[in-house]
Amino acid sequence: MRKMMIILAFICLLVWAGPLAAKDIYVTGITKITMRTGPGVEHKIVAMLTSGSKLETIEYQKDWSHVKTQDNKSGWVLSRFLTEAVPQTLLVKQLQKENGRLVSVLEEAVEKKRVLAEKNDLLVDIEEKYKKLEQASADFLKLNASYKELARKSQDQKDHILTLEKNMNNEEKLWFLSGAGVFIVGLIIGLSTRKKKRSSLL
Repeated sequence: MRKMMIILAFICLLVWAGPLAAKDIYVTGITKITMRTGPGVEHKIVAMLTSGSKLETIEYQKDWSHVKTQDNKSGWVLSRFLTEAVPQTLLVKQLQKENGRLVSVLEEAVEKKRVLAEKNDLLVDIEEKYKKLEQASADFLKLNASYKELARKSQDQKDHILTLEKNMNNEEKLWFLSGAGVFIVGLIIGLSTRKKKRSSLL
């Protein structure tokens, strides 16, 4: 009785171990194989599987295996047509897809680099213009300061010239008045001298 219990437990373990250990397998290099409702050629065909089709094992046996397709169809196929190795055709497709993705990423990176290069050139140009403007502003400030200094000196010279002219006019007037005074004094002296001479002659 105990042996029977052990055997039954072992059989149950085998039955339930299949679904628990589900893994991906693939149809091998045969062009097409049949998937049937049961483990044998007498069972009805439910689908035709092409080489490279990805399947999930429900129960793996020596001759027939219970599998499920990616669109959730289940059935039985001959185990000798299954393999765990990824078919070369799928690997090529995966690599081509990855290569396409990498090419797209590379193209995007090249475009971003081109845009960044244009922006960098624009920034360099703006920086050069800013430096020139800054230099021109500095030169303008220097020139403006020089102009103000020259204008101040020019005004000082004008004021000095006006002062000199005013002084010269005053001196000319003084000399004129002095000369006129000397002339009048001389005239008075001369006239008085003539009167004295006439008085003495009389």
